[in-house]
Amino acid sequence: MAISYRAGPVAVGRRLGPEEFVSVRTAHTHDPLGDWGPCGACDLGPLSFCANMGRGTVSSLARVQCTLRYDAQDTMFREGDDGTAVYVLIAGAVKVYKLMPDGRRQITGFFFRGDMFGFCLETAYAYTAETISPVLACRLPMTLLRTLSQTAPEVQHRIMLRMIGKLATFHDHVLLLGRKTARERVASFLLSLSDRACRRGEPPSPLVLPMGRADIADHIGLTVETVSRAMTRLKRDGLLDLPSPGLVVLRRPKALRGIADGLTPEAA
Repeated sequence: MAISYRAGPVAVGRRLGPEEFVSVRTAHTHDPLGDWGPCGACDLGPLSFCANMGRGTVSSLARVQCTLRYDAQDTMFREGDDGTAVYVLIAGAVKVYKLMPDGRRQITGFFFRGDMFGFCLETAYAYTAETISPVLACRLPMTLLRTLSQTAPEVQHRIMLRMIGKLATFHDHVLLLGRKTARERVASFLLSLSDRACRRGEPPSPLVLPMGRADIADHIGLTVETVSRAMTRLKRDGLLDLPSPGLVVLRRPKALRGIADGLTPEAA
């Protein structure tokens, strides 16, 4: 039987004071809390939305951004709320989803360190964002981003690159939902997490899964039981190890990719 979900109340998030920025992030000596404000202490490096932007642009963003701390399972915003801001994830994990009137849920994405979410084509958020783990996030007003995208080419270019990346991800996910078997879906999901970890400068394995089996199931269109069976089968076939529910070791990533791409036929 399908589980019925309902979005919780929106959490305000605790705003960090200036004295906390250096303690929660690596302090950079170039400008710790100077003209760049909290952006001068950001340790996202090349993952940051502001990476390598001009000082004037970063200063404009720093004057209006705020860094917020959320607890696990906090609702950051809900589908239909006014889309007033976008978020850059500094630490933690977030899931975004859409709900049907009867409570059925489709998780449309997971976001991790360095990811940006909350863009609105219209005036309202198109999905609900909920934290999976404790989160630290940079909040940027949508109005400022729209203004800067018209006056600062580097901002417009950065937004365009982020949106192109999201579009490519959605195309892959449509293929997964529309054509792949359960085993192929689970393999594809694990490899996508591994690939994203590499882009963040992290090792491709082991994978720490902050989300539970129910979240994975609602993302790749399977039941929790089917996800668990597929994981167990991949382990039995020597493709991965499952030391704990939240940890996956990819033992044979090339073979796993062959399954994800449909090149390895299902055993009878």
